[in-house]
Amino acid sequence: MDIVPIQFPSIPNIGAITPAAAPTAPTGPSGIGAVADTEFGSLVLDGLDRLEGLTDKADTLAVQAATGNLDNIHDYTIAASEASVASQLTVAVRNRAVEAFNEIMRMQV
Repeated sequence: MDIVPIQFPSIPNIGAITPAAAPTAPTGPSGIGAVADTEFGSLVLDGLDRLEGLTDKADTLAVQAATGNLDNIHDYTIAASEASVASQLTVAVRNRAVEAFNEIMRMQV
């Protein structure tokens, strides 16, 4: 059994490297998910307001279910699930923010 050597095709020469253009400063937010003129704090407060609204709705429907005034139990189930998921997401975001803050505080300057 003969061993056939591996043959590689020739690699063409690389052209001269030209200097890159000077970087330009971005003019503002762009791309998918860009939020114009919205501060981080206001986004957090809006999220907390939505969470409070979801939990209030779930609490109201729970009282209606307990008193027998709720026609469709599925409304309560959906509202309770939405409030639970929103609460879990809020806690996860808070934990990540605290973790990031602690990491920044551990940095040596």
